[in-house]
Amino acid sequence: MSRSHYSLNQEQDFTIRGTAKLLNVASAKYGGDWHSVPHTHNHLELFYIIGGKGQFLIQDQLYPVSVNNLVIINPNVSHTEVSLNSQPLEYIVLGIEGVELTAIENSNEQFNILDHFESVEISGCIRNILREMEQKNTGYEDICQAYMEILLIRLMRNTDLAVPTEPRLMSGNRQCASVKRYIDLHFKEALTLEQLAENAHMNKYYLSHTFKREYGTSPINYIINKRIEESKYLLAETDLSMSQIAQLLGFSSLSYFSQVFRRTQAITPMEYRQSQKGL
Repeated sequence: MSRSHYSLNQEQDFTIRGTAKLLNVASAKYGGDWHSVPHTHNHLELFYIIGGKGQFLIQDQLYPVSVNNLVIINPNVSHTEVSLNSQPLEYIVLGIEGVELTAIENSNEQFNILDHFESVEISGCIRNILREMEQKNTGYEDICQAYMEILLIRLMRNTDLAVPTEPRLMSGNRQCASVKRYIDLHFKEALTLEQLAENAHMNKYYLSHTFKREYGTSPINYIINKRIEESKYLLAETDLSMSQIAQLLGFSSLSYFSQVFRRTQAITPMEYRQSQKGL
């Protein structure tokens, strides 16, 4: 009798399990009604090209893709897909929360495109996930999650990709920091949430949520606070009229400036000026 016996290390920390969560899966094929614009997600997206040819617009750069390419877009990276009309692009895409994949030698990479990725082990996991989601048999969600975990581990085995082991500044944090710097330089201008989101290549709702999480206030309130702080300096140190200050700082009207000032400072702009000049 010949027998082999192996035991798992019970103290082993799992790389993926308990961290990554499969959010969704979809299949898509280009048609005349395809209209996609650059956008971001707060989770990783993994595209497996199963037909046609096209391009991915990632962070304002175009990258060609074709059958058996695997496109990995990390969270909060601006992207969209473009198809060739002559060879309609077709893909399966997975949305995965709680994980990033970056090259070991360049952990700052925000996306990867793997060429001619024909691994049956990996493509099989992706197709099995789609099939399970379509059929929705008993336990399909658990099976899909298991396939996703196997998929990520296979990817790390067969490529130089890895899950970052140390906390790092996520793309969303960097984008919010960029928005904050932009506001610091341009708060006197007529800024809108839509404009800030477009400049940062972020969804405006995601920008508002992430900015508030990082800085404790919304982008719009941050703009208002910057304007009010500057108005206090102008009221105390210059003889500019209220109307001039309101116009200089981008308020739509003197009445709106007075309203916001009183709401945030509990006194009117004139009362503040008088208090600072000892009148």
